[in-house]
This record gives sequence, C-alpha cells and structure tokens, in this order.
Amino acid sequence: MKRVALGLLALAGIAALTVAPRAQTAEKGMVIAYKDDIATLDPQVGYDWQNWPAIKMVFDALLDYKPGTTDLEPRIAAAMPTVGDGGRSYTFKLRSDIKFSNGRTLTAADVKYTLERVLDPKAKSPGAGFFADIAGSSAWSAGKAKELTGVKVINSSTVKVTLSQPNAAFLNVLATNFAFIVPKEEVVKAGADWGRKPVGSGPFTLQSWTSGQELVFVKNPNYFLKNVPKLDQVTIKVGQDPSVAYLGLQRGDVDLLGDGIPPANFLQVQSDAKLKAQIVSTPLVNTTYVSINTQVKPFTDVRVRQALNFAINKSKILKIINGRGLVATQILPPKMPGYDSSYQGYGYDVEQAKKLLSAAGLSKGFTTTLYTNSTDPNPRIAQSIQQDLAVVGIKIELKSQASSTVIDAAGTPKTAPLVWSGGMAWTQDYPDPSDFYWPILSCRSAVQGGWNWSFACDKNLDALASKADQMTAPAQRPARLELYKKLYKTLMDQAVWVPLFNEVRYTMHSARLIGAPTDLIDPIHNIAFERLSIK
Repeated sequence: MKRVALGLLALAGIAALTVAPRAQTAEKGMVIAYKDDIATLDPQVGYDWQNWPAIKMVFDALLDYKPGTTDLEPRIAAAMPTVGDGGRSYTFKLRSDIKFSNGRTLTAADVKYTLERVLDPKAKSPGAGFFADIAGSSAWSAGKAKELTGVKVINSSTVKVTLSQPNAAFLNVLATNFAFIVPKEEVVKAGADWGRKPVGSGPFTLQSWTSGQELVFVKNPNYFLKNVPKLDQVTIKVGQDPSVAYLGLQRGDVDLLGDGIPPANFLQVQSDAKLKAQIVSTPLVNTTYVSINTQVKPFTDVRVRQALNFAINKSKILKIINGRGLVATQILPPKMPGYDSSYQGYGYDVEQAKKLLSAAGLSKGFTTTLYTNSTDPNPRIAQSIQQDLAVVGIKIELKSQASSTVIDAAGTPKTAPLVWSGGMAWTQDYPDPSDFYWPILSCRSAVQGGWNWSFACDKNLDALASKADQMTAPAQRPARLELYKKLYKTLMDQAVWVPLFNEVRYTMHSARLIGAPTDLIDPIHNIAFERLSIK
C-alpha cells in the first residue's frame, strides 16, 4: 500500500475571482492540477497516491478491478487463471490482441520479465516484498539464479506462476501497479530515463513531460478495450498551489483538484449550492497514525506506548482538518476486510495516561522528539499532539521536515522516536488485511529503509499472518479474517501505533467533467482516468 499524501492542505484565505473561462487544450481533454511533480512513471518503482493513477494510464496488469469495486476481473489475461497445486500455482492465458504502444504484441515472456524485474534489487522496487512468495524469488533476488524459476513461459500466450506457499491475496498482488507489464527492450533502451519515457499497453501514451510544469497523455488509438478511454487527452499540471488550482477550476482552466479542496475554501464551497454540486467525497481505506519506535527508550515499555494512546485527543485533530475524517479506533480502516467494528480501542483519558506513566516510573514525564511532514496542516496537527502530551508531562520537540527527510529518519533504526504519518498515511494497495501487516508492521518490514517505523517484530504474529494467508479457499475466508482480527488486536495491545483518523477524501471537479464518484475517487487506483469523459 502506498503512502498517500494527506489531501488536506490548509492555505491562507484567498479572494474569490470572477474570470471568464477559456477553452481547454483539447476538445475532449481534461486538466488535473497538483502541487507536486510526478516522481516517476516506472510501474515497478512508483508508489504513491499521485503517480499510481498516472502510471495506470500507460500500463495494464494481468488483472484489474471491476469499475468502482474491489472485485477482480481479467485485463491482459483472457480469463481468470486456472489454480492448481493446492493454491500454489496460477496459469494465465493472455489476450491475443494486446500491443505495446511501440507496436509489438505483448507476450508471456513480458510477464516473466516484469515479475523478474520487480524482484531484481537493481530495480529498487518498493513492492518486491509483495512477490516474495513466488518460488525461487530468494535465489533470483540474491543473484544466485539465472531466472525466476517460479514463473514459466508455457508458450507465447500462456504463463504459469508457482508460489512456495499458498497466498490468499496473491491475485490482488498481481493487480497492483508493481505487476504492470513492461517491454524489456524499451526498459533497456531508456535506461535511467525509463521512469520518464514509459512504453506500455495502457489506454493512454505519454506525449510530453515538462518538469515542474505538466505531463500530457493522449489516447492510445489502438487500445484493446472498446470505448476506453473516453478522453482524448489528460494534462497533469504540476507546481500549482492548491489555492491557485481552485481558482483555475473556477475559471475553467482546471477540471479536477488533485490535492483536494483547500481547507480555507472548504466552508465557502459547502455553503454554495452550485459549487457543492461539484464536490465528491468518500471515506478512504487508509489510516493516519503516530508510529512509536519500540527500540527507543522509554518506548521500549508498552505502558508508555499505551499512555500515548490515551493522551492524544483525536477529535481535536479532526477539527483542524474541517472534520474530514473519522476517529480511528484501530490499525485497519473501516472499509478493510477484517476491521473489527466491536473494538473501540483507546479512548481519550488523561488520567489513565498518567497512571500508566507513573507505573512505568515516569511520573515526572520525559522529553522526546516527534517528526512531521512540513506541509500544512501536518505541523499544526503535530502541535496539537505536542500540546496533548504536555498535559501528561511528556515534552515534545518537533522536527518539521520535507517528507523525504522524514521517511529517511523514520526508516532508520533507533532514530525517530515518534513520527506523525500525516502526508504519508497508509492507504490500501489492495482490499486485503495482509496489506496493512506485511509492508508496515511485520518483522520483514522492520529493516533499514522499510516502512515499519515502529520497528516492532513479533515472530508469532508473522506466523499467524502466514497461516491466515495460506487459507485460500472461499469457505475459509471468515476464519481467515478472524485470525487477522486477532493479529491486529494484539498489535493494539502492544500499542505500536497511535491510530488517529481515517481520512474522508473530498475533491472538486468542473461542471463539464463527467464521472461516477468511484471514478473520481477510485477505491484502488485513486482516479480512474480511463472512465472519465467531458460534456
């Protein structure tokens, strides 16, 4: 699951402008505006809320999700796979009418190359861990094998993937961006520029990329799905402050606010019936949290970590973001399978927090450091946390830094005692509870450069998750989810996080942009550009 930037950028108030709209750059084109540039269009490397939908325009996977749902369906595959070996093998037949935008037909060899690439350390894919169950992955990643033995090309249109053990979420993994199929010759040709010169089989092709200004994607006229895409062109404007993008939408220069509605304008938009009709909102499948480094004293004591959970006022934080969220009671968000609606978590209880600190021998408190993303409103949220913890005697030094710096510190053992996830909240890669464990809370993710910022490692929980993931039969699904409920309840008892809220995503579109709410805020891809259209 990707880190998702908190789409709640608070900005100074701006005066409403009345400006005549001007023509768009293409008759059937749309414009979306973001503050930040796209990091990369390399599907095996890109891993955030902004580049994933952009990458989805250029590439396809074996499988995808039915529009607006979490149900898998074939995409590059001609049909759902044949499953064998007790859930250990998947055989895919490919469609025969798929070509890369360079004109070459996509084959089973491309599937094999893609899976080998995501597991090749040279590619530096943050998604490599998702594919670790493929047989032979360890030898391939270590450079001890000439090929990834778990992926066999049967013929040009048939590929078989074999796992070392069953994995109930593996088909979901094959639908992630990390598994988007790439042509080897183009990757080799582009070299270090591949992330800026992508060639795929997707509904759009990249026409141009002007750093710091815009990316222009145009319709792939030879795309294999009928009536997809509906747009002739998508322009991603970057370097635009959300307040400027909001004014651009009012002028007719922008069709979709990539960073959401600026909080300074949120109440104004909500009170204007005409503008309110252009708002789309939905709860995201994500959790924002404070990670607690369990290797740094005094957070080696579970009572201290539990005290933090009682001491932070989550409802106060929600007021900072215009109420655009739900108080989080646990690690999993409400829309994720395995969420335990009966579990209420830690309430706001200052006295209980003080009792736990006293029991830990810290009745006089202590001093520690909280890292935060410097993009507003994250520093203000961090200040609210700082104020709450001061009430129970914990003095917090705030380090407000660029997100990349925070990520580096958070992923280094014994460096960042507390991290407000803020702009790096965890959002689902796919709709399975394993996605909130293996990448961010397991032993294998508690490593240098990993996403397990608490550096908690409970081998018993790893074994429990592994057991659950081997329950692949549909009839075993209820029992599997119960195991994950038990796992996450244990993590909450261990208090490795302070879950704060589950974001409710708000964005705004132009009156001429047509798309279902699940197209504009897609549950998996964030934005489904291929399904949008213009009046």
